[in-house]
Amino acid sequence: MAVDEPSSPEIFKPRTDKREYKRIVLRNSLEVLLVSDPDTDKCAAAMNVDVGSFSDPDGLKGLAHFLEHMLFYASEKYPLEDSYSKYITQNGGSTNAFTAWEHTNYYFDVNPDAYEEALDRFAQFFIKPLMSPDATMREIKAVDSAESEGKMAVDEPSSPEIFKPRTDKREYKRIVLRNSLEVLLVSDPDTDKCAAAMNVDVGSFSDPDGHEGLAHFLEHMLFYASEKYPLEDSYSKYITQNGGSTNAFTAWEHTNYYFDVNADAYEEALDRFAQFFIKPLMSPDATMREIKAVDSEHQKNLLSDVWGNSQLQKHLSSPGHPYSKFNTGSWETLEVRPRAKGQDTRQELIKFYHGNYSANLMQLVVYAKESIEVIESLVGTKFQDIPSSGRNPIKFPGQPCLPEHLQILVRTVPIEEGHRLSFAWPITPGIHYYQEGPCRWSTSLWAGEMDWTTEFSFFKVSITLTDSGHEHMQDVVGLLFKYIKLLQESEHMQDVVGLLFKYIKLLQESGVCEWIFNEFYPPKDWLAASSLPSKFNPSVIQLILNELTPHNIRIFWESKNFDGQTNSVEPWYGTAYSVEQISAADIEQWIHASPNAHLHLPAENVFIPTDLSIKEAKEKVIYPTLVKKSACSRLWYKPDTLFSCPKALVKMDFNCPWANHSPESDVFTEIFTMLLADYLNEYAYYAQVAGLDYSIKHTGSGFGVTVNGYNHKLKILLETVIDKIAKFTVKADRFYEMVIKDYENYKFQQPYQQAMSYCSLVLLDQSWPWTEQVEVLPHLEPDDLSKFVPVLLSRTFLECYVAGNIEAKEAESMINHVEEVLFQGTHPVCRPIFPSQHLTNRVIKLSKGRSYSFLANGLNPKDENSALVHYIQVHRDDFVTNVKLELFALMAKQPAFHQLRSVEQLGYITVLMKRNYFGIHGVQFVIQSTAKGPGRLDQRVEAFMEMFYSKLREMTAEEFRGNVNALIDVKLEKHKNLKEESMFYWREIADGTFKFNRKECEIAALKQLTQKELFDFVDEYIKVGAPRRKVLSTRCNNNGHVVIIENSQFYCYGLVAKINSKI
Repeated sequence: MAVDEPSSPEIFKPRTDKREYKRIVLRNSLEVLLVSDPDTDKCAAAMNVDVGSFSDPDGLKGLAHFLEHMLFYASEKYPLEDSYSKYITQNGGSTNAFTAWEHTNYYFDVNPDAYEEALDRFAQFFIKPLMSPDATMREIKAVDSAESEGKMAVDEPSSPEIFKPRTDKREYKRIVLRNSLEVLLVSDPDTDKCAAAMNVDVGSFSDPDGHEGLAHFLEHMLFYASEKYPLEDSYSKYITQNGGSTNAFTAWEHTNYYFDVNADAYEEALDRFAQFFIKPLMSPDATMREIKAVDSEHQKNLLSDVWGNSQLQKHLSSPGHPYSKFNTGSWETLEVRPRAKGQDTRQELIKFYHGNYSANLMQLVVYAKESIEVIESLVGTKFQDIPSSGRNPIKFPGQPCLPEHLQILVRTVPIEEGHRLSFAWPITPGIHYYQEGPCRWSTSLWAGEMDWTTEFSFFKVSITLTDSGHEHMQDVVGLLFKYIKLLQESEHMQDVVGLLFKYIKLLQESGVCEWIFNEFYPPKDWLAASSLPSKFNPSVIQLILNELTPHNIRIFWESKNFDGQTNSVEPWYGTAYSVEQISAADIEQWIHASPNAHLHLPAENVFIPTDLSIKEAKEKVIYPTLVKKSACSRLWYKPDTLFSCPKALVKMDFNCPWANHSPESDVFTEIFTMLLADYLNEYAYYAQVAGLDYSIKHTGSGFGVTVNGYNHKLKILLETVIDKIAKFTVKADRFYEMVIKDYENYKFQQPYQQAMSYCSLVLLDQSWPWTEQVEVLPHLEPDDLSKFVPVLLSRTFLECYVAGNIEAKEAESMINHVEEVLFQGTHPVCRPIFPSQHLTNRVIKLSKGRSYSFLANGLNPKDENSALVHYIQVHRDDFVTNVKLELFALMAKQPAFHQLRSVEQLGYITVLMKRNYFGIHGVQFVIQSTAKGPGRLDQRVEAFMEMFYSKLREMTAEEFRGNVNALIDVKLEKHKNLKEESMFYWREIADGTFKFNRKECEIAALKQLTQKELFDFVDEYIKVGAPRRKVLSTRCNNNGHVVIIENSQFYCYGLVAKINSKI
């Protein structure tokens, strides 16, 4: 009865699953999955039919759902009405069905001894069902009754089982509300934060012509207010004051809104969130202000190579495809051009909202502490009123690149220094083969699939070139294609990928993977998506490789050397470029002429773990403990007692007294860390594939090494890094490449980043201005670095932290090995530092009641943005004072954003945050603006502080206690993973505060805090004119803004002479 040679592919299942599976196809083409389970006490069956409510005829909405009801009644073989359901029930079973958009599903379970007849009765639904006139009329009434009773979910209680890691204890369920809103419910009783995300199947591809950026603008507008909650910005304020965060983003074909919040505030937060999609308010005043905010966001991006190059690639595509659009939006596209045509942007916005925001085009995820049943009821209540137009999703078929857009070489002039080659091939979208993950197997190219939809995709490769590489661009292109050909033709490629697949299966079976919800995938794979490919299919990988040919290549070549040699300008970001057609024959010549580089497939990966077992901690250690101390090092250790994950993390700070004692040594130390990381690149691919990561960073006291990932082979990677440090030599060619360009590109930082750097420059001991560092660069030679590194390492102390799935003796063994390599032998690389050389973190102590300003011009004359960092220094680390400052920051954060950013439109980047310099606490405003100069920004900050102080004084006792409880909830939030926990404890070690029980102590302080104590604190330290208020304003000014100097303040121009008093 089955088709010959069914040969079903091996079905992936958990290692512990003893059931037997087989796929067959009957002669009538019915596809069947057979499951044998000798241990079961219930038998079951389910039939899926590939037709659903989307197929309802016009004028007969609900017909598919009605048919689902009718099939249960009777059949020619079993004509007694309702006899099927009665048989199932009498034999200990249950049965049901549900109608979805594109399919209908029928299912039952029953006692094993009644299974054969139950299966026969079930089969008759689909062979010869009976649908009598009387039953038809009665069931129409039943369907109508269910609707009128206000059922909130379609009769679809059993969502397909969602694949999840074995260690995931959360409960999941998929439902569809009556308005066709699809929902994933997640119940996690252990969570201390609840969250929600709404995806809307409309994005920037749907922007109307002449209103570029309208979808993105609508995303901004929905945050403002709704009919139910009309107070402007009250949603964001509620989320912030209850320990949460919220944001959104607009993509090409969808827009996503999300938030998290403390659990006790979740129900109201969810209600406020739902109102975005039920009855939002879009006032004329808010509309005009938010157009300016969108434009400010665009202005911020104008001097970014990432944004400019992305738009250029879209610009050089078919103008008839939405891929070519400019989608951020600006004052020009949202105000100037529409007004010139007599169009009202607000009316267009409302029209766009009502035309595109429909419940059947949305997917919601809700994550909460309560049971699935409670969450389902809550979701139905909150979201069932979202209107549904029932229209189909908009599709954008076709390819963005026509033949004339392929086989091109585009020369572009970047903003930053450096040379880069980027390659892009149109390929079959990987989403079509998400279980095989063909593009994920190609990471040996340091490349991947980007800019994709379900209709099109690009495979991209990006290569940063040296000056020599720039001069030999054709050789680089030739070598890349040679390597692609090697992958295409190699008989061993399948072996390499097969080994990776075995590793992936090991991770799956161990349940150590991270998951995300993704609406592009079938419900059963919503969590896993393509994060772990489950099918090894060499033919699919070969399919993608075969699309990477010279016939469909787009090459983008960036270099400042092309300045003055281009003939076109991209209209939105002003990127200068020129286009040259190149043929496949040209590339074949480059391939033939390129050098023989002995290319090969990746070698055996020594970092791939084979032991993912969990080690039981002998003691339930709550905080890090000091397990080793010597003249060379100090080791803090914290076993994993929370996450049950086979991972570990090692941090090592190399405290070197010679590292930063002058601008030259500071530059040398930076170059050393850059070159060290560069030399380790040969291991980067292997480490990444094996789930390991490392970083080398210049620090205020020397440099730091971090290694983290699966613990089994982590020691090998750490030893590799230490060996490179011990045997460090300078490669002259890389010295020149790494140094000059990196320092030159500092001036292209955003002005707010420059202002923050100036703030740190003024406050921190042994920090040096960029101008002095650049001044010494021309005089530095590779030989100078070769002489400096031995001096740098000659006196060293290692501050170490080891945490995770690792035993104390293993941690000590790691550090002992490091000491043996660096500190021992006849000619040791390092020697212990002298007691007097142990570095102390020192911060400038500002004088009470004084305000200081540091003024500097922006380093990039083309950048029209100015920036301000308004820093208020408060106190040395103290639990009680800490929580007062944190409470003030929590209460002021959202009002500051609303007033300065939303109302006054000072700039897209507007934030109030706490600042901690090595245990010296303060609060700061950061604003970047094209509208106002930094002096005016400073005045507006002071005006806000006065306005907020008045509102703070009006706060009720209930509001005060609510804010205190919200901050307590934030501090009670558990660490989400080993890395987050480790960074928390490492901060205590690095700052020298060592208060590992900080959360508990600060919670205790909050519980004792009174409203009067908070007011007294603000009166003494924070409010304008407070006797102990200490302010430092660092101002980064562009050429177009007026410099404002107030007589009452002490100013520093250019380089500030640091204040002598130290904390």
